[in-house]
Amino acid sequence: MPELIRVGMADYKVGKAPATLISYGLGSCIGVSLYDPQLKIGGLLHIMLPDSKQARSSDNPAKFADTGLPLMLEDVLKLGASRSRLVAKIAGGAQMFAFANATDIMRVGARNAEAITKLLQEEHIPLKAQDVGGTYGRTVSIDLNTGLYTVRTIAKGEKQI
Repeated sequence: MPELIRVGMADYKVGKAPATLISYGLGSCIGVSLYDPQLKIGGLLHIMLPDSKQARSSDNPAKFADTGLPLMLEDVLKLGASRSRLVAKIAGGAQMFAFANATDIMRVGARNAEAITKLLQEEHIPLKAQDVGGTYGRTVSIDLNTGLYTVRTIAKGEKQI
C-alpha cells in the first residue's frame, strides 16, 4: 500500500512515488502541486494567504503563496526533480462566505488563486490544470506514481485534473 502523506493547513510536503500527498479542507486556501513526471517526484503546498508582506505575523512561510512556493520548489529540486520538467496544478480558492459590502480584501480565495498563478508564471512552471473558485470546500491529493491530481468535494463529487 502506498504511503499517504498528510499536508496540513499552512504546510507542505514533498516526496517520491509511490507516495500520495493529500490535504484536507481547502476553502479559500489553495492546494498547489509541483510534479516531475519522469522521476515521479512532487510536492503539495496548502497556502492560506497570498502575500506575507501584508500579514501581521509571517512566522510560518508555508502559510503564504510568495514564501511557501519557493520553499517547496527548493525541496522538490533537492529530491532530484528537474526544474524544466516540473508542472503545476492548483485547486481551492473558494469564496466560502458572502459579504454584503465585500471589498477586495475579503476575496481571499480569488486573491490566493491570482497570487499563485502569477508566481508560477514568474518561476516558468506551467500550470497544467486548475479547479478554483466557487463556494465549496475541497480535499486534494496528488498520486506521485501517476501525477493524477484528485479534487474531492461534498457537493460536486470527485474529479481528476
